Amino acid sequence: MSTLVIVESPAKARTISGFLGAGYVVESSIGHIRDLPRNAADVPASHKGESWARLGVDTEHDFKPLYIVPKEKKQQITKLKKLLKSADELLLATDEDREGESIAWHLMEVLKPTIPVRRMVFHEITPQAIQRAMDESRDIDRHLVEAQEARRILDRLVGYEVSPVLWKMIRQGLSAGRVQSPAVRILVERERERMRFASASYWNLEGEFSTSGAPDRFSATLVELGGSRVASGKDFGQDGTMSDKSPARLLDEAAAVALAEGLRSIEFAVRSVERKPWSSSPGAPFRTSTLQQEAGRKLRFTASRTMRAAQRLYEGGFITYMRTDSIALSETAITAARSLVADRYGSDYLPAKPRLYKSTVKNAQEAHEAIRPAGEVFRSPEDVAGQLQDSDQIKLYDMVWKRTVASQMSNATGERVQVRLGATTASGEDAEFATSGKVISFPGYLRAYVEGSDDPEADLEDRERRLPALADGDALDAHSIEALGHDTKPRARYTEASLVKRLEELEIGRPSTYASIIQTIQDRGYAFKKGTALVPSFTAFAAISLLERHFPTLVDYDFTALMEDDLDRIAAGSQEVTPWLSRLYFGGPGDTDGNGHGPAPRTGLKTAVSDGLGDIDPREISSIPLGEDADGVAVVARVGRYGPYVSRGEDTAGIPDELPPDELSVDMAIELLSKPSGDRIVGADPESGLDVLVRAGRYGPYVQLGDADEVKDKPKTASLFKTMEPAELTLDDALRLLSLPRVVGADAEGVEITVQNGRYGPYIKRAKDTRSLETEDQIFTVTLDESLALLAQPKRRGGRSTAALREVGIDPENGCQYEIRDGRFGLYVTDGAVNASLRKDDSLENMTIERARLLLEARRQRMADQGKEAKPCPPAPKEPDPSA
Repeated sequence: MSTLVIVESPAKARTISGFLGAGYVVESSIGHIRDLPRNAADVPASHKGESWARLGVDTEHDFKPLYIVPKEKKQQITKLKKLLKSADELLLATDEDREGESIAWHLMEVLKPTIPVRRMVFHEITPQAIQRAMDESRDIDRHLVEAQEARRILDRLVGYEVSPVLWKMIRQGLSAGRVQSPAVRILVERERERMRFASASYWNLEGEFSTSGAPDRFSATLVELGGSRVASGKDFGQDGTMSDKSPARLLDEAAAVALAEGLRSIEFAVRSVERKPWSSSPGAPFRTSTLQQEAGRKLRFTASRTMRAAQRLYEGGFITYMRTDSIALSETAITAARSLVADRYGSDYLPAKPRLYKSTVKNAQEAHEAIRPAGEVFRSPEDVAGQLQDSDQIKLYDMVWKRTVASQMSNATGERVQVRLGATTASGEDAEFATSGKVISFPGYLRAYVEGSDDPEADLEDRERRLPALADGDALDAHSIEALGHDTKPRARYTEASLVKRLEELEIGRPSTYASIIQTIQDRGYAFKKGTALVPSFTAFAAISLLERHFPTLVDYDFTALMEDDLDRIAAGSQEVTPWLSRLYFGGPGDTDGNGHGPAPRTGLKTAVSDGLGDIDPREISSIPLGEDADGVAVVARVGRYGPYVSRGEDTAGIPDELPPDELSVDMAIELLSKPSGDRIVGADPESGLDVLVRAGRYGPYVQLGDADEVKDKPKTASLFKTMEPAELTLDDALRLLSLPRVVGADAEGVEITVQNGRYGPYIKRAKDTRSLETEDQIFTVTLDESLALLAQPKRRGGRSTAALREVGIDPENGCQYEIRDGRFGLYVTDGAVNASLRKDDSLENMTIERARLLLEARRQRMADQGKEAKPCPPAPKEPDPSA
């Protein structure tokens, strides 16, 4: 008997095939095998005339989706069908979540098997887990499939209806999304808060003390003065100001300096010593979101990098399934962890009873375990490091292992000490200082794992703050008392880790999608990195302004969370898909709790787009008021077709690409506007008499013939050569530039050949055929014969050699060969069909097959979103046969 087992990825197939004996063939689907059409070319001929074909969803007939098999998947489908013919049984072993269930269902729909079919699910890839999954097989869960399908349809409706509005009103290439847009709003709201922030200053005192004659010193901070609490950072609001109603006493520099001077000669004494036991419990094992957050803090990994490493660890059989809301451990895992604690740390570190964890995440999805080391015995990080070559996987496994083990260890215990000390000033005013200490008497779980720390042993010392022996009434020597000034600071921008935490708090989206969402908002130009912080762009401000005013439900946190609740009800079988989609798209009575109650959008998505388009003022939604100049003239930041700029009256100036919005003040805007424009009249044109000017533009210096009010159409312009200096440009130079394009001559068939300077450099042109020139000087020197010879040569891509700078390798998951090349925009990776530019953190040397695949997948998705066809990669060249 032969059994065909189908999983998602080749790596997963390789691991599982090693566990199964003869009679089993394990093959991968290489991800989803069907999807909605990516562009018009994907729409089958039988549906070309349908009005809804662009959406890929028939909204008039129960939102029936139109599924197609992408070209790049057809070869794999053919392979699976061939394997199926020789099989007696089919096992669908895709992941145990909505995506995995959907892939299994699509495989059934496409392969149409006539043999027995079973669905097997597992959350770790070990021999025991695979055998158990085969023994406990089940049917496909249609409710899970419907939930995934509903999400996919909704995301398509939102993206295809709203994204074109952003293209028209702001710029091409933008997108809106059910989870993406609220995520961008979170970033924009924090930046708005920072823009409103007004820094304030406050002062306090810090002293260094010791008991009389003792060598050990300790520091303490002034907390009360004259019976009133001294203001500290917590007394200031998010806008940076202190409330008038605050009971705290605000010290300025003069008062703090005078007080410090007066206290230096005063006798201090201990007023109270309060000792309390201290205990700390270990954190729960990782779920998806906490894994992403901790990897961001501890390892400085992005969410995408974390999930890539986790995926490989899971597929290799090293950890359990990495997309989970659960923090529970199985009995087997608890036993493995407790046995390891006893062996490695001793019985004192093992609590009397196992620790049980229950998820607090609302609507925790599916019945998975927490993320933990796979197997009935946890392999040590040292053993795993010897089996893995990838450093990211080694670091992540180490973190998962330590967190899992620590979760079954004893509490850390110790003692906290709170000390108050004080003195009375010469004027009779009481001044009280405070300090605290902590002693760890038993480290417990901290011996294995400390959040955010790479070295638990070293961190234990940092966590302790020992004070000398102190008792009420002890006289103290004040060795120093200093006045310290502080400035309030705005709340920090979100990092990837803190954004993941905030999205989960708001119940927006699913942790399994957070990595791709964060990557998308950067790819779309909605945010960029400054260190680890995610900075929203001015484009993000314009997009969120438009959505808040005209599509408010799309960026409403509560509404987005309610949609997740609805999807959970669909997965549970308590919510019907079609009425739900109909309410969202066409509008209608609400039913957000599944029982005919709850709010719904007043108008559906379709009506909001069709009726509201005329109400959108592109200039208004793209404007960010900054304030007024000294003359009362408004200074505004705007997003234009070619990027952000500042405006004051008729004056405009470009904004540097990576300037954070909160740093663009009125003063900075005026500075940008006041920079010399470079406008200079170099002479008059002999033919027209118009002035010839050299000007500074957003894309570099250029010459212009006449002013806008002197010519009927737009003034003629031409860019300066890279070798030209605006200050040294002569009238002759300018006129030569304005004479372009230059006619070189004609070929044998009479087709005119011209030479001109373009955005990407100098080139010759014959009809639609072009060839790049090596230098700008050739524009005025290249001859007809030289042009014909150049046109006869094969065309070079991007004006550069097409030789690869480095061959990254052949991807085992899809057979594509990745190479890095040099193009007109810099380095890019290609699979022979699609190109993707390298990002700031990428380099020629550190590019991996996994990173290349991610960049190219993201590029293909962007092309699909824009309605462009992305061809599959050509087959990689085969290695020569050494025996041939």
